[in-house]
Amino acid sequence: MKHVLQRHALFLWLAVAVTFALPQDAGRPPGFGSDTQEHDSKLPNGKSQRDEILRAEHEENLKDAARLVELSQDLKADLEKNDTFVLSMGTLKKTDDIEKLVKKIRARMRR
Repeated sequence: MKHVLQRHALFLWLAVAVTFALPQDAGRPPGFGSDTQEHDSKLPNGKSQRDEILRAEHEENLKDAARLVELSQDLKADLEKNDTFVLSMGTLKKTDDIEKLVKKIRARMRR
């Protein structure tokens, strides 16, 4: 009896291992889930639509990063200029602008 239980436990363990080893979308019909990402459509000029989107997002990230550097340098200059411990509304707005820009870049990079 103990031998039978060990054999069943072994088969159960193998079944679980095989289940986790299979690709996640093996049972999905074509055109559902990640299959649509594998078949990249082409633009009329023959370039990959996905590559063009990634290229455009990269250019936007570079522009936003340059703007981020500019804003942070302005913020640093404002903080160094003020000897008091009170910040101006313009300085606080710059920190908000920096935060929004960082979130925008992060969201674009996560896609």
